[in-house]
Amino acid sequence: MQALSTLGARLSSAIPYLTHGGRVIDVGTDHAYLPIFLVQNGICRNALACDINEGPIRSAQENIAAAKLTAQIGTRLTDGLHGTRDFDPDDILIFGMGGELIVRILSEAEWVKDSRIGLVLQPMSRASVLRRYLAENGFEIVGESLTFEDKFYQTIAARWCGVRYELSELEAWIGAKNLSERPPLFEGFVRHEIGVFDTILKGKAKSLRADLSYEIEMKRNLEELL
Repeated sequence: MQALSTLGARLSSAIPYLTHGGRVIDVGTDHAYLPIFLVQNGICRNALACDINEGPIRSAQENIAAAKLTAQIGTRLTDGLHGTRDFDPDDILIFGMGGELIVRILSEAEWVKDSRIGLVLQPMSRASVLRRYLAENGFEIVGESLTFEDKFYQTIAARWCGVRYELSELEAWIGAKNLSERPPLFEGFVRHEIGVFDTILKGKAKSLRADLSYEIEMKRNLEELL
């Protein structure tokens, strides 16, 4: 298998938020590349690679066996986190899915409301929906990062604290920690999001009855960050 040094920035973004030497569930594992990297390099002790489709699970099993890690990495054919509580994870990884799907997976697993379990999430879309779910359900966002591989990716680390809180529109869209810490890719990401609102405004402008107030305000707020 490949060495950790070849792991791309998108997947590597999970590593700082994981419990060193812990147990991790990888939801939507897609051939188990990430769990294999984590265990091979001593970042995690054990892993459970999960996927809803049989093809990726078969491939994951083959890759795990080739890496001689069958004693440390298990697989499970399942939808989201159903039937995985017995693994008793320290961390749960959910990468490569839309924000709304991640929300569904978390909402169907009430047992993740446990301060001992870290969530490391990377929504491919609708990050604001995911952040609002976390805030409304008592998950503290403890870390955020931005990476770029052909496009921008947001990684969100969260942990249940039981305290609900509110997010501003910018905090939901960009992330409170990204706003306060302004990581290296921050300006490029903000410019990209301004472009997203430009596209929405152009599309809505074709309708005489369209309400453009939200998009105009968000674009203005984003521009003020630069």
